[in-house]
Amino acid sequence: MRDIVLTLVIFGTLPFILWRPHIGVLVWTWIGFMNPHRLTWGFAYDMQFALIVALVTLVSVLISREPKKVPWTGATIILLFFIVWMLITTIFSIYPVLAWPHMEKVAKIQLMIFVTLMLMQSKERIDQLVWVMALSIAFYGVKGGIFTILNGGVYHVRGPENSFIGGDNEMGLALIMTIPLLRYMQLSTSKVWLRAGVTAAMVLTAIAAVGSQSRGAMLGIAAMGVFLWLKSRNKIFTGLIGVVATVLILAIMPPQWFDRMAAIQNYDTDTSPLGRINAWYMAFNLAKDRFLGGGFDAFQPGMFAIYAPSPEDVHDSHSIYFEVLGEHGFVGLALFLLLGLATWRAASWVIKRARSDPARRWAADLAAMVQVSLVGYASSGAFLGLAYFDYYYTLIAVIVLCKTVVGATKEAHGAQSEATRMPQAMRRPSAATPGAG
Repeated sequence: MRDIVLTLVIFGTLPFILWRPHIGVLVWTWIGFMNPHRLTWGFAYDMQFALIVALVTLVSVLISREPKKVPWTGATIILLFFIVWMLITTIFSIYPVLAWPHMEKVAKIQLMIFVTLMLMQSKERIDQLVWVMALSIAFYGVKGGIFTILNGGVYHVRGPENSFIGGDNEMGLALIMTIPLLRYMQLSTSKVWLRAGVTAAMVLTAIAAVGSQSRGAMLGIAAMGVFLWLKSRNKIFTGLIGVVATVLILAIMPPQWFDRMAAIQNYDTDTSPLGRINAWYMAFNLAKDRFLGGGFDAFQPGMFAIYAPSPEDVHDSHSIYFEVLGEHGFVGLALFLLLGLATWRAASWVIKRARSDPARRWAADLAAMVQVSLVGYASSGAFLGLAYFDYYYTLIAVIVLCKTVVGATKEAHGAQSEATRMPQAMRRPSAATPGAG
């Protein structure tokens, strides 16, 4: 029954997508973030819903008459270079049979990121996108928070299998990146009942992130919590929410959770951190030896046998930075870091120009909260292999869109002010003098 309902819902959106292509971006984002098909057990589980929606969206883009232009900023240009570089490293990859399917997956995500940039260039559409992103993950946050409370934090909170957020580490990262977006939603709505619901979702999502029992997520929460408080407009309210969440966590979580978190300090004896360090050495040595890196999925036993200090200790990258370094070399890592820096600077640009203008304050709030999410991604990502996470690249798109809208609004205000200052004789033609001849 669940398969049938989901299929009818998604196929029911297709006519609307053909009518308005930006609806396709929203539906594609919902499917990509929430993975609703992975919550079924029948024919819908492996159905290519995202591909179907993406294809219909592209057709709609081609036939739609609305303006379609990619906002070329520093971030989008660097992102394009990064995509091209990944294609080059895939061509010369060590394991092409593994690399090409991964490149195809990344290319599909990035294509829709650029479609998002073309179609979502208004406040209303940006808000719609943020709400879809946040609620798609908050579904698991609310569910996981209640699950953690009812079970005393004994079990791990995980996402749907065979998805970006299937593991506890991945789920933890997605949850902490969502909390700032929920905070923006709270700031942007005036309805009391909706604000209360979003506040409850924030607390439950924080509890679910802790319930994932991901040590990387906990480091991200610590870094992000401080930055969230610094960026918040109402520091007293934000601090109160943090205190409530902390008290609940301390009251709920079992002793084994505290033991697991304390193991972060014992990296020299814990086999998990040692395995990660071994993988990081392998990535560094591989990048030194091969200018292009190893290509996608280079963290294989053969590479560990050549480049790792402990050849038999084979692990995944467990770090966005070393994942990119091992797979795309130092040039790829430089582009990846520059992309994050350009996005951060664009967000700061938006905050500086929009925070004092009531009409554009929403953009400053959103940019600030996206920066908080980026702090969570950058800190937790140091211990998680999610360098190609669609959530991160959609946040980049959100910042570029905010900059585009704020810039366009600024130009419009400037033109209006110029017209106001212009002498009346220059703003309209004077009537002809009677009798002139």
